[in-house]
Amino acid sequence: MSSKKPSRQERRAAERKLKKVESVAQTSAEKSQNKTTSTSKWYLGLIAIVITFICFSNVGGLEFVNWDDDKNFYENPAVVNFNMGDFSALTSDIFTSHVIGNYNPLTIFSFAMDKVMFGLDNPGAWHWENLLFHLLCVFLVYRICLLLGLTWRGSLFAAILFGIHPMRVESVTWVTERKDVLFGFFFLWALYIYVRSKINPKKLDVLWITILMILSCLAKIQAVALPLTLLAVDYYMDKNISFKNILAKAHYFIISLATGIVGISFLKAQGSIESADNFSFFQRLFIGAYSFIVYCVKLIIPYELSPLYPYPSTLPWYIYASMIALPIVLFTLWKAHQKGKKHIVFGLGVFIVNIIFLLQILGAGQGFLADRFSYIPYLGLFFIIGYYFDQFTVDNHKGRSSAFAIGGLFVISMGVMTFNQNKIWQNSGTMWSHVLKYYKKTDLPYGNRANYYRDAKKYDLALADYDNAIRLKPNNPEALNSRGRLYFNRGGAENLQLAASDYNASIQKKLLLPKTPDRDESLGEYYVNLGATYAMLGKKREAIAEFDRGLALKPDHQTGYLNRSVIYNQLGDFPNALKDIESYFKFNPYNADLWYESARLKRAMNRLPEAVKDYSEAIRLNGKKGIFYYERSRTESQLNQLDAAKQDLAKAIQLGYDKIDPEYRAKMGM
Repeated sequence: MSSKKPSRQERRAAERKLKKVESVAQTSAEKSQNKTTSTSKWYLGLIAIVITFICFSNVGGLEFVNWDDDKNFYENPAVVNFNMGDFSALTSDIFTSHVIGNYNPLTIFSFAMDKVMFGLDNPGAWHWENLLFHLLCVFLVYRICLLLGLTWRGSLFAAILFGIHPMRVESVTWVTERKDVLFGFFFLWALYIYVRSKINPKKLDVLWITILMILSCLAKIQAVALPLTLLAVDYYMDKNISFKNILAKAHYFIISLATGIVGISFLKAQGSIESADNFSFFQRLFIGAYSFIVYCVKLIIPYELSPLYPYPSTLPWYIYASMIALPIVLFTLWKAHQKGKKHIVFGLGVFIVNIIFLLQILGAGQGFLADRFSYIPYLGLFFIIGYYFDQFTVDNHKGRSSAFAIGGLFVISMGVMTFNQNKIWQNSGTMWSHVLKYYKKTDLPYGNRANYYRDAKKYDLALADYDNAIRLKPNNPEALNSRGRLYFNRGGAENLQLAASDYNASIQKKLLLPKTPDRDESLGEYYVNLGATYAMLGKKREAIAEFDRGLALKPDHQTGYLNRSVIYNQLGDFPNALKDIESYFKFNPYNADLWYESARLKRAMNRLPEAVKDYSEAIRLNGKKGIFYYERSRTESQLNQLDAAKQDLAKAIQLGYDKIDPEYRAKMGM
């Protein structure tokens, strides 16, 4: 008895049905295995934390550096003046302003809290906090890899690399880059919840991811890539990206768009988005391609790690040739997709969507790449490495021993490099000296190292560096202005004359540049510096004229108002002196000493009730200065408020103030 042979179409339909059943069964099995693995091996992530901590164990002895640390916190009024008494107002100021064009208020808020808890003279605590957030990120990477189906071996290997790779150093040991580890923490936490929700969804998952994404965006604009990263997860776990997947993430994309618009608007207002060294948008496409290749190479061979990678004066041929990376990457993604190697598509996809916005196609900053930009993007590449580490370390694989040996050697070499790379961040001098190992023909590191030497009173070393900076860029007014500050700090008539000469030269060179808000702001600073120099030379009227010019161009120059106030005070012009202090308060109302000066001027002008009020504000801001209580006591006595005057005098004595007029003390019966 014979049966009819199935047709080709029927055989194909049966095969498709069988594959579909196998696929569903495999997916269910994978999800079950992932869930079991993630719950039973979570504690092994502590190994990655310990190894990472060892590699960064020397960060506690590092100092702050003059590479944006000053602008972000130790000279940032929003941080310096932060106090719990004015918590709401000061927090509102932080979240409604930017720092040098960057809108990362959550990071600045964390600095403000560090200032309250640790003070500005304890940099070690600030560095330890950076490391703490990094360790949390390492653990989240381990958990995410487990949920994505890697065994504990592959997950641990990926997490260790994420933790100790030398390209992490900039993000961890540079306090300003709290942005990276803070945004990374919320980013990875949101990603973890999303991956877990694909296996075991919970009611509030979407809400938590939304909250974490907003926090991540408030820490650093780079978090806008999260929705695209979630789509990469959809591809890896669901084997496709549907319109439904995209639509379900509409609110995430809206958050990204809003963050991007705010961030770009602040950068434009600051003048940070510009065509550095006049490179065109077309040329920047090649710069972006070259940067992409460099990031890929440094994953395996982290060579010449530098805090600064300055733009070349002209683009060499190899930067133009680097565009070959685009078709190679696209071809790799297509072939990997065709062959079902979804781990490659996922890993490359995560890397690409997180690095694409950082390739300096829109010029922002002074370098064409930065180690810190790899912080989250490398997650995708570490995942691919972890995947293949799994494949080569299964029990029956003939290369298992070799894989463990090579992996171990790679981890050790990366860890040693990281430990040593941390040391270049010891202080501004060591950091800029390291940059100069690779970029001796760039003026910026000379100028910034000179600023460090100047502030450390190593004037001869500073002068040599300033001279090099000016030699490399003769038309650079910033270096002349900085050298002028050195002469000013040295003091003495001869040095003050040299300072005035440098300030005048910097002003003349700045005036030759096209008129822009940034140019005028710098000019304002130069005029104020020149005014301060004239004041030290005893040329008070000339000083006021320069202060007037400077403050007209830079009306938020707080030091300018203070200096002009001092000159008016010396000239006996109390109304104008007070007016300048009031102008200062518009930008910084949290300076106790200036409230004291305001009260003193009002008392001299016989505005006694107002003087008492200002003394009280000075005491509110700093109640540990006996002179504040003593002067308020004298003023209260003039107002015949004797009980209050006695109480304040007693407080001044209690605080150890020893310049009390004996006659006044006797008059108060004390």
